[in-house]
This record gives sequence, C-alpha cells and structure tokens, in this order.
Amino acid sequence: MPTTIIETNTTPFGNPTIDPVTLDIVENALRNARVEMDATLVRTAMSPGIREQGDAFPLIADRAGKMIVGQFGSFIGGFLKSWDGSIEDGDMIFLSDPYSCEGAISHSNDWLVLLPVFRKGRLVAWTAMFGHQSDIGGKVAGSMPIDARSIFEEGVRIPPVKIYRKGEYNEDLIKLVMHQTRKPDWCAADLNALIASCRVAARRVDEMCERFGDDVYVAATQALLERNHRAMKSLIESSVGEAPVSFEDYICDDGVGYGPYKIKCAMWREGGRVILDFAGTDPQSQASINFYLNENMFKMFFGIYMIMVFDPQIMFNDGFYDLIDVRIPEGSLLKPVYPAALSGRTHALGRIFDILGGLLGQRAPEFLCAAGFSSSPHLMFSGTDERAGKANEWFQLFQIGFGGIPGRPFGDGADGHSLWPGFTNVPNEFLERYFPLRIEKYEALADSGGAGQYRGGNGIHMTYRFLSGGTVSIHDDRWFTYPWGVNGGDPGARARKILEKADGTQTIVANKLDRLTVEAGDQLHFITWGGGGWGDPLLRDPALVALEVRQRLVSVEGARRYGVVLDIEGKVDDVATTNLRAHIAATRPAAPLFNRGEEIEVLRANCLAETGLPAPQAPVWASRFAEAAE
Repeated sequence: MPTTIIETNTTPFGNPTIDPVTLDIVENALRNARVEMDATLVRTAMSPGIREQGDAFPLIADRAGKMIVGQFGSFIGGFLKSWDGSIEDGDMIFLSDPYSCEGAISHSNDWLVLLPVFRKGRLVAWTAMFGHQSDIGGKVAGSMPIDARSIFEEGVRIPPVKIYRKGEYNEDLIKLVMHQTRKPDWCAADLNALIASCRVAARRVDEMCERFGDDVYVAATQALLERNHRAMKSLIESSVGEAPVSFEDYICDDGVGYGPYKIKCAMWREGGRVILDFAGTDPQSQASINFYLNENMFKMFFGIYMIMVFDPQIMFNDGFYDLIDVRIPEGSLLKPVYPAALSGRTHALGRIFDILGGLLGQRAPEFLCAAGFSSSPHLMFSGTDERAGKANEWFQLFQIGFGGIPGRPFGDGADGHSLWPGFTNVPNEFLERYFPLRIEKYEALADSGGAGQYRGGNGIHMTYRFLSGGTVSIHDDRWFTYPWGVNGGDPGARARKILEKADGTQTIVANKLDRLTVEAGDQLHFITWGGGGWGDPLLRDPALVALEVRQRLVSVEGARRYGVVLDIEGKVDDVATTNLRAHIAATRPAAPLFNRGEEIEVLRANCLAETGLPAPQAPVWASRFAEAAE
C-alpha cells in the first residue's frame, strides 16, 4: 500500500512567480537553517562521533521529499517507497535499517529521524537528520564487526516506526531500543539531539512560510530545484561525452583474508542524460564490507563532484536526478541481497569518490583529481577502566581518523583531512580526559603524500598509549593498493598499523580487525594513507619543497622525488637541483594518466615483504551471486 499523506486542507498550492531577490533570501535562509541543525546537534549530543566529529547529516526537503539543502541527498524517497502507512501532522519517523529504505542510510549505526512539516493542514516540507551511533549492540563493541556474515550480527535494526504519532511520544519503543545498546545514555542523548535538530529546521521553515506565504515558499523550493536542473543539464552536456569511459578501483580486503574487491563503473551520455553503470563490479562479500548504494545517493555524489570540480557556485540539491540513470547489479558489492552484512561499508563509500574522479577526469585530465578519499579510518577502544578511582567503569571510544586528501588541479591536498568537509577531529585533550589513554603523537607523516606538481596530502601518524587494558577494533583500507597519482603524479603511501607492547616489541597488525587485546602501557601506531599526487613533481617550486622540509611535511630524502637537492643549511642547491631534474627527466618512463604503483598480482607477490602482512586471497563468491560479476 503506498504512503498516504493525510492533509486536512486540500487546497492546491498556488504557483506565483518568484523574483530573484526573494529566491535568494529563501535559499540562504535554508542554508542557514541547515547550519543551525548542525549546531543544535553538536551542542546536545553526547557521543564523541557526533558531538566532537560531526558524524551526522542534515536535510531540508520539499513537500515531495526532494532535498533542497543537505549533503547526502534525500533519505525520504526510499522511506516513502517502503512505508505502507499514513503520515499526518504531529508524526515523526525513526529508523535505522538500510534494507527498509533502499539504502538511503547505509548501515544500522546510522539512526535517522524524519519530520513532516505541516502548516494549516497542508504538508509544506520535510526535515531530517541522521547520526552515527557509537554502539547499537551486536557481537562487538561499536557494533561494526568485521567478520559479520549477516546484518543480524550488527546490532539492533529499527524499521520505519513512528517515534511520535499525532504529537504523542512513543516512550516504550525508545526503552526497547535503548535496552539493546552498551551506551544507552549516549544513544538517548544523540536521539534527542536528532529530534531537536529536525524541530529547529521545521521552525525555520514555518517562519519563512509566515514571512512570505505558504504558496511563495513552496514555489521557491521548486524554483531552486529547477535552477539546479538547468545548471546540471549544461554541465553534463559539456563535461560528459557520448563515448563510454570506464574506471575501476579496489577495496583492499574484507578483513577475513580475501581481496581485493573490484568496483567498476562505466559512464556515457545519451542525449541529455548520463548513464552510470556498475556492471563488472564484484559480487557481494560474505563479510561486512558490502555497501548498499542507494541510486539517489549516488546521483547526489555525482552531482556534488561535478559541481565542486566544474562550477562550485551552484547549490546542489535533488533537482537533477532525472538527468542521471544509475545501474547497479543486484547481488554485487554495491547492491547486496538481504540479509548481507553492511557494517564495514565505509571503505566502498569512500572509494566511490575515487571512482568518480577517475571517470570524470578522463575526458578533461586538467580537471582530474588523484585518489585519496579512499576510506574513513575508524578506531574503537573499549573495556573496563582499571585505573585507581574508576571502579571498573565501562568505557567505549569510537573515533574517525583522517588520511590525505588527493592532489588537485588547483593545489595540494590537505594533510590529514576528513573525507567529509564538515567532519572535525576529536581533540586530543577530550580523548585524554574521558578515556584511559594518552596521545603520544599526532602529526602529518612526512612523504606519505604522493609527489607531484601539487602534492597529495600526507597521512596521519597517531600513537595511542593505553592506560588501561581493553579491546580494539580497526577499520581502514588502502594498505594493499595505493592511492593513485594522476597526470604524472606519484601514488600516496599505504596505511599501516603497528602494536608496540610495553616491552618495546612491535607487531604489524591488520587494517581491519576486531578483538585486538591491549594492555596498560601498550601503544598503537595508527598510520593512515596519503593522497595521490597531481602533475609532474619536477614542476613543483623548489623553494616550496624546501619550506615543506623545514615544516617536516617532506624529508630531505623525500625532496629528491621532486628533483630538489638541499644544502647543509636546508636551502635549495640550484646547480644540483638542475642536474638532478635533468637526469630524472631523461631516464624516467613516460608518465601514465593514472599511476597505481603496481598491478594487483605484483602487489600480491610483494605484499608480505612490503607490508609485513600476508596478501589477501582471491575472493570466493557464493554461487548465486557469481553472475553479478559478469
């Protein structure tokens, strides 16, 4: 049964002409309302992932559920397709199950709140916010088990339910949900923060309607969608060719010994529409690295990438979706079949942006970005605090780390920056205040960014010293394959994780693991990947290289990758630099458009010697999904 919107006022909205000034005011008011949603969230949430890092995504949509402002695209379309009940004034929807909303949220840790905004008996808008919960139960603390074989192992799954029904709060439902988590205080506070954020945005929409009139506000949202449609149509026609191009990249492993997993996408234009076809992507994994990629979410990713590369003044929204056709084979890594595990989907989510860069840049290499978004490194640390005065209190940390941003056509990639621009790091002081650990080191790792005319961002070397025993989980990638460089740029360095015991002995540990036991005095060296370089390193300004050596972003030896020689005082030796650059230029092979470092089989053969870890075995597919690779 389709969703029924119950409106007590059936008068159709008018269609007034919106003058440019009014449209600009509404647009910026909506932008500000989105910012206010974020501010409300971080001031009222408790978990470090939301409060300190901002792992939450707001949305304000039109009355049909199309995103007007936000980041991930609309969560509402997938919900409306699967919801078989009514929506009326005073209702609020709560859900976390990706399979119940066509992947609009991609794993069960993301709790989503949807609020329909009614005025005078008519639906005028939707507001929504989802945020990552640090724990929702399941087989491991943090609820993201690497070795899960189904979503049932990953904690509580919440189907779409009414957390408010006609204004009445469903308290029993919340008690039931909070009973499943190891951190009910955090989850309850975070849920209230999501609700408060949606209500703040609803009030701002109501104020705009009160100021301009309901008809003008609704018409303005449609004008914003139409404007975006026109802009994207022009960008697609000028930037996407009719001849197909394709690109592929890899998830290094699945955490249980198999990999790499291929993601492949082809792109071409048919008339005014662009086709994005993931045929050739590997079948779904038996472990948890599957990513249920919602087609509309990918359309938004495509639009964001197009806009930020070619015309960043455009405000992205859902208005252009009919210009894009996304095709994802069922049973593949990007459209796994229920009840496939999804908790490790962050690697494929990040890799999608590298794929987009590789696709869109082939026709216009001058706009091509290197690889480096790649993943979103996670650390979980939990246990009972053994320090004096702590009375064996349970602690649980979820933290997102950062790698290097890729080199770009207009400049260097940022060192140790988030995949998502709104994310921030958890302050070290916060970590040391609330958890039994000390941060011994937090610095950009010199030379980890790929050399280029524009350098790839360096990865981060973060060293945790544990002051109490506990259990660690790690989610990271780009340890087997390299973040590739482009237009002559070098690849970035790969990720590494090293456990150093209190006696000084060191062990290289996997980049995807659960249940790593640590003791008081142990240190974990958490080293992330660097971004790929852009352009010929020999074209980089030698004075800039010398400056970065002084800033410890590049080593003296690393400067030679740019053909730069420094004297004993750290100044550029002009003669030696000229000679070295001439020698490199005369002896190196022709630069490929994409520099991946080595082919997969070479990486596999050299893996143990280069990384200290055994190479992943070739994946084995369940027979019923093997056809997804065809």
